[in-house]
Amino acid sequence: MSQSPSRQPRWLIFSLAIIPIIGLGVFFLWPFLTLLAEAVTGEAITNTLTRRSTWEIAWFTLWQATVSTVGTIIIGLTPAYVFARYKFHGRELLVGLLTAIFVLPTVVMGAAFLALLPTSLDRTIWAVLGAHVVFNLAVVIRVVGTMWEHLPTDMEAAAATLGANRWRVFTDISFPLIRPAVTAAAAIVFLFTFTSFGVIRVLGATGTRTIEVEIWRRTTQLGEISEAAVLALLQLGILALVVLWSTFAQRRHSRALRLEPLSPRRTPRTKGERRFVAIVVGCTAIVASVPLIALAVRSFSTPSGWSTTAWTNLGQTEIRPGIRIGIDPVNALGNSLRIAVWATLIAVVVGGVAALAIAAAGRSGRFLDTGLMLPLGASAVTIGFGMLITFDADPFDWRASWWLVPVGHALIAVPFVVRTALGPLRAVDPAMTEAAATLGAAPARAWREVVVPYLWRPLAVGAALAAAISLGEFGATSFLSRSGGETLPIAIEQLLGRTGSLLQAQGYVLATMLALTTVVLVAIVDRLRDPGQNEAEGS
Repeated sequence: MSQSPSRQPRWLIFSLAIIPIIGLGVFFLWPFLTLLAEAVTGEAITNTLTRRSTWEIAWFTLWQATVSTVGTIIIGLTPAYVFARYKFHGRELLVGLLTAIFVLPTVVMGAAFLALLPTSLDRTIWAVLGAHVVFNLAVVIRVVGTMWEHLPTDMEAAAATLGANRWRVFTDISFPLIRPAVTAAAAIVFLFTFTSFGVIRVLGATGTRTIEVEIWRRTTQLGEISEAAVLALLQLGILALVVLWSTFAQRRHSRALRLEPLSPRRTPRTKGERRFVAIVVGCTAIVASVPLIALAVRSFSTPSGWSTTAWTNLGQTEIRPGIRIGIDPVNALGNSLRIAVWATLIAVVVGGVAALAIAAAGRSGRFLDTGLMLPLGASAVTIGFGMLITFDADPFDWRASWWLVPVGHALIAVPFVVRTALGPLRAVDPAMTEAAATLGAAPARAWREVVVPYLWRPLAVGAALAAAISLGEFGATSFLSRSGGETLPIAIEQLLGRTGSLLQAQGYVLATMLALTTVVLVAIVDRLRDPGQNEAEGS
């Protein structure tokens, strides 16, 4: 059984924790308090909550998230079962593809569906719902499938032997056992779809607004800062209720049962099983791959037919002599790469020292651990909005500072770095540091020599995740970037919204580039993960 590293001197823990504590306080807690103060200023609460449009937007946000969640769960349960119970060729590849889709920037997923759907369906609510379902399929397959993998198969086999058909076995045996996992997956999907921003901006028709989009509109277009702050707090309140409901529901439906270490997957035996698995796997592969294929295909579609013009003319900002498109795609690419480098560096340094501090502090480290997870409870739009109104006035007028966007990205990425690093650090046997101390090494040196080397592989994984998050970040960047500082997601959204097939083709070019980069980073993460975990997943 793994144990936590022995407690280290307080001065060492404090010196490690001071950087993440200051960063969290300055760039998350302070903006949140500023947002709270802005919301209670004057009559902002009354004016916002008494508007009919506020509740119309809240209702649309709620019902589209609910429909998206129900659709994702219904569609995802069947492949979750197949992936958990059966062995088939290409399983690891398909799981990797679904995972890559889940970590794709929302703008890219919106662009992929815009490329796929006919004109009669794009910019409609059906396009939004479809993108949400495909985007979140991996959540259901991963969360529910993992639970299904560990369920004993004897109860299902006994029910089938007694004459129960497949549907009866599922409703009476399997579903009650996996219900906590289904609830957890539903809560995750709901949180993602309720805070949908990039998909709505790309696929939504004019006037289609979720709470996130309305916060952005009131801030950047109407200048109604206080009203936007009220909406941000309203959204946080709804999300908190959803998390509380999810926690209560999982505890209520939890059942004590004997879980298997890992139920062995088997190859389909009967003709019916083989047909069933082939249909499910084939449909899942089509759903996962066709939008990305359509994205790449549309990048070669121009008014004159199939051409590489959009690729070769990517750096040209004039569509005709004297007429400029208003955005430089190549400059946006350079901005994204520079920001990603700095955001990754910040996230790795802060997340690395935070993980060391949490692991060294033992049980008392849970306070810092919980604090660093707080940005995940707030959407990127709320983070960007809070930073905008906090650092746009003296004495800390950092709004024009080049480093503010990378810091905003790093704030979102740090929790992922911490999570990847904590597991290996907590798995280090304290006896190793005690042995080093016995040989004469000071406690701090023994800890540094024994524990810190376990951090390099997790930090490499965290760096790849941070880079992927930064390259695709759209919500916070929509508030913090300025003219000339557009990133790839912003450039994609603007180009796809322009008239003219060539401009839209350039948007698809950028989206294709961003999708390929994200897939490569996900592959790097998978490659760098613990080899034992990869072996277990591939068995």
